[in-house]
Amino acid sequence: MAMHERDRALRFERLYAHACDPLARYLARRVRPDVVEDLLAEVMTTAWRRLADIPAGDELPWLYGTARRVLANHRRASGRLGRLLERLALIERGVDPGRPWGAGDDPRLGAAMAELPEADAEVLRLWAWEELAPREIGVALGISPNAASIRLHRAKSRLRGRLVADRPTSTERGKTDLAPGHVAGVERTETR
Repeated sequence: MAMHERDRALRFERLYAHACDPLARYLARRVRPDVVEDLLAEVMTTAWRRLADIPAGDELPWLYGTARRVLANHRRASGRLGRLLERLALIERGVDPGRPWGAGDDPRLGAAMAELPEADAEVLRLWAWEELAPREIGVALGISPNAASIRLHRAKSRLRGRLVADRPTSTERGKTDLAPGHVAGVERTETR
């Protein structure tokens, strides 16, 4: 094995070790469990073929972008029957297929997320669930960091608007009232 090939293999091994679990979780929140391994293998195959194209320091966001495209291809190929089977599998596991995965136990948040356009929901999931910074979201979505930051800001505003519109009246709220500008289940405490 030539030195170049050994370096390439070593970089891929490190990439795989670093990204395997986060990518599996990313995929598991979006498809049936029995499909996750196949899609993960497809993402990693693409990573191997395009290893030189993966930006150093932004490997995971680049792989999330690849996973998004793999998921889109999978969904197109699955068609209606596949979507029906996915919904049935979720129902069988006791998961409401109309509720976005990761919305926690807050039904208002789940309902508000379900009302958002898919592009808004995805940017929020990348930020809140995958804990990506706007710069990393830009890499995953194939857009500039500024555009990602703007999309994230707008998506948070739309989500906040839906949550405020669905907020109980003052007599129903009691002591559970949120501080102004706070979105339950959305704001992260750490800053990046």
